[in-house]
Amino acid sequence: MESIVLSGLPAAGKTTVGGILCDILGFKFLGGGDILKEMAAERGFKVTGREWWDTPEGVKFVKERESNPNFDKEVDRRLEEKIVKGGVVVTSYTAPWIINAGFKVWLGGSIVRRTERMARRDGTDIKDMRKVIQVRDSENSKLYKNLYNIDYGRDLSPFNLIVDTNEISPEEVADIIIKKYRERNPR
Repeated sequence: MESIVLSGLPAAGKTTVGGILCDILGFKFLGGGDILKEMAAERGFKVTGREWWDTPEGVKFVKERESNPNFDKEVDRRLEEKIVKGGVVVTSYTAPWIINAGFKVWLGGSIVRRTERMARRDGTDIKDMRKVIQVRDSENSKLYKNLYNIDYGRDLSPFNLIVDTNEISPEEVADIIIKKYRERNPR
């Protein structure tokens, strides 16, 4: 089965929708962060739990990654292998632009809605989260422009489907994706 690749700005709903899609389709869920953890373990880091990134060892690995652009390229190479094999739902910022395989979906959302989601998810203040979102949007845009010359969040030409997540539930987003996916991939 053709893989599904979800992309979108931070807090657009990629992980939540990806989990729903996996439950319905029986696919495996995979994100770029999973590949980074795999690479950290290969380098001798003891990767444990979802919050590993916030540990001193996780922070050390992130600094190592930031000093070497080849980390992101290796993540994308490994993601491509898995996407091409099929049967996975992948969340990735860059894969839709650099990988020719997969059913590619952009999840869009306003900064207001994304901020609300992130604040609710992380249990933090909306004003603080708005600053975080703005920084992440800006940093991602610069990073992917430098690495791959991608106009991240602006050039949506690689996508098979674009879904605005502002006013609909994650389940409704998943339903839209599955309908279009099945039209493209009839059984």
